[in-house]
This record gives sequence, C-alpha cells and structure tokens, in this order.
Amino acid sequence: MTNYQVANPATGAVEAQYETHSDQEIQQLVSATHTAYQSWRKSAVDERAKILNKIADLYDEQREQLAKIMAHEMGKPVAQGEGELALVSQIFRYYAQYGEQFLAAPELPDAPNAVVRKEPIGVLLGIMPWNYPHYQVARFIAPNLMLGNTILLKHAPSCPESALAIAELLTEAGLPKEVYSNIFASNEQVKAIINSSAVQGVSLTGSERAGAAVAQEASAALKKVVLELGGSDPFIVLADADIDQAVECAFIGRFGNAGQACNAAKRIILHADIYEDFVAKLRDKVASLVPADPLDNATFIGPLSSSQALDTLQAQYDSALSQGATELVAGGRMDQPGAWFKPALLADITSDMQAYSEELFGPIAMVFKAADIEDAIRIANDTPFGLGACIHTQDMAQGQELAEQLQVGMVAFNQAPGTAAEHPFGGVKRSGFGRELGPYGMSEFVNFKLYSK
Repeated sequence: MTNYQVANPATGAVEAQYETHSDQEIQQLVSATHTAYQSWRKSAVDERAKILNKIADLYDEQREQLAKIMAHEMGKPVAQGEGELALVSQIFRYYAQYGEQFLAAPELPDAPNAVVRKEPIGVLLGIMPWNYPHYQVARFIAPNLMLGNTILLKHAPSCPESALAIAELLTEAGLPKEVYSNIFASNEQVKAIINSSAVQGVSLTGSERAGAAVAQEASAALKKVVLELGGSDPFIVLADADIDQAVECAFIGRFGNAGQACNAAKRIILHADIYEDFVAKLRDKVASLVPADPLDNATFIGPLSSSQALDTLQAQYDSALSQGATELVAGGRMDQPGAWFKPALLADITSDMQAYSEELFGPIAMVFKAADIEDAIRIANDTPFGLGACIHTQDMAQGQELAEQLQVGMVAFNQAPGTAAEHPFGGVKRSGFGRELGPYGMSEFVNFKLYSK
C-alpha cells in the first residue's frame, strides 16, 4: 500500500509514489537503529561534530536541487527553499561547534562529591510535517545526533523525496546508516513503533490532533514526548511603532511560505491610533500579491501544499465571511489546476466566529483594533494557542512590560517572526511543550545521570 506520494500542488499532478514499509521492514529498521545506538553512544564527540559539519557542507552544496524538490512536493518557492536550507546548515554547524560545551556536566552547588553527566537515552522517533521539510528535521536530529541518540524519522507522506534526500545526504556525510533510519509508516505502524521497547522518546511537529494522539500513545507507554503544535501568533503594533517597518514585517511574517508556518503572524493587533494608516498600507501590499510558479526565483508566494490544505482553508475562509468578517482584500480558491489560493485580508473578526479561535494555515491575514495596550494584551491572550508573538514599539521598556504579560513561549521585538539555531523554539498552552534549538535542544532527550561518591 502507499500514501507517500509527490502530488505537485502547482499542477495537481501525481509525479511519484512510494510504498509504505511493511511491518517486517519497520521492525528491522527499529532493531537496526537500536543496535546502532550501542556503538554511536560511545563514539567520540569530536567525531560526531566532524560529521555534523560535513552534513552542513553538503547542505550548502546541494541547496539548489533540494529546494527544487520542495517546490515540487509542497509548493515552496525555490528562493524561500534555499533560505530554509541555509538555516539547516547553520543548525548543524551550531551543534557541531557548541555540542561538547552543552554536554558538559552541570555544577551542583554544595555537592562536592557528586556530578551529573548528560548521557543519551536511546532510539528516538521523529514525526515531521511538510511545511519545512528540512528545517523541522534538522532542529530535531542535529542536537540528538550530537548527544549520541539514534533516530527513526517518519516524514510527512507528501514529502517522500525530501525524506529520501535527507537520508542519502546523511549517509554521504559519513553518518552510519543505522544511526538514522527513514521510515515510510502508516499511523498504525507509528503506534507500534512508539510502543517498541527499543524506542525511548518521541518528537512531533504537527497538528493538535496528531499531537494529542501521539502524546496519548506515548504516555501510555511511559515515553518522553516533545510537541510543537499549532499557533495563532499575535503581531502587536503599538502607537509609537515605525509603521512602515511593521507593515513589512507583518507582510513577510504572514505570507512567507504561503502563510503555512506555525509561528506566522496570524493575528495582527493594531493600536487604534495607527489602525487606519497601517491597514491601508498592508491592504495595498496584500492586494498586489499574486501567487506564481514556485520554481521561479522571483516568486514570493506559490500554491498551498496540497488540495486538502486548499479545501480546509477555503472552508475556514467561507465560514469567516458567512459569520460577518469583512474582506479588505478578497481572496480564495483560484480557478486553475493545483492548490492555488489568492491571499486575503480580513477585519471585524469577533470572538463568536470560528476564525477567532482557529489556526488559519495559509495566506489569510486578520487585523484587530485594540483600544489601548491592555486591550491588545487581552486580544493576544484570548486564544487556545501560545507559541510566539511579535511586538512593535520604539519604547522597549513598554515592550518588555507587555511581553511579560503574553502567554507564549517566544517574543520577538520589531521584527518578523522567525527562528535561529541558537534560539530555543517552543510554546505553551495548546501549542505544545518542550523546546528545540539552542542549548535546550540537547536537554529534552537526555539522561541526567547522577554519580556520587
């Protein structure tokens, strides 16, 4: 059977199909990855760092071809794909450079005869999404390979060729094949993998529903879980902000990757004093935005990732309009083959509308008018999600005070939402738990083992 296929969202054509691994093949891969752990955990830290640096080198060398694969699989414009891959290289180099430092034994005050060593725990299962086919994988595997864990990686069914390319690149870099195993598995097979005695932890980036299902299965099996789920991130602009800069950041932060990012600027919350000016400028930018061929280097926005993603977003858009939202820029399904959606800008979203509390995973921006700073905080926190937030203000003391009241895992000041190898990534509430990247990326799946004498 198969549900792994390349269905080009720009054309709607199925370009390739791949068979799901059989149960026996899955068992063999789990066993081989467990066996590899016994030697990988004992490998020298500097040898692991050398391999991670080689991985980064290969990502730099293969950037153009890997970006084209992503464009075919999920519609990411090649220029943005190459940007993603540059970040991937930085992540591997970051852990190669700082991994040994992060593995250093932490001090225990007033405990002269004791030390805690950071040791790997074993085989980890990664369940990765389609929206950033390489970055999402890198931020999970780079710290854990440096730590000495081994990896089973289930990629999104719509990105099989990116999955295969990652595995091939890692092998070319000198990573033993069994240390990282790509698996094409069904949901039922994933359950069996989680329950395998060889697997010690699970990391998932994806939807709330997928996260809840995996967390339930893993908790029953007493396995550690890291979840990075959805977001409906507030982008707050105060009255004293640089409006032109804020408009540009909101535009990039909402419509980059066709709006398909967990930490995109999904709710743009504007102080009443600058609302009209900001909205007029953003409206012009959104109205001029035309989706185009993702293989063209000049393209900023391509199609959505799939026909299913298009159907879901269109249903949410129709619901918002039927419940009274105002179209400042009309958008929606485009009349052509593929998963094309014209970007939209909505206003007058009220708390009784579905769009107020849902995550719109695509190129729809929503603007909200806040009477004052307290009202902006209220709107920002009035969501089941808590991933990230952006604050635009020239008064950093005021911005800091506002940030401390936001129920999120990350706050960015006077910039578009983003990520970096050295910045811990993760959220609170229904956006999940645990952290990736930065030093924290090597602190989730680790055994803090006490040695006392």
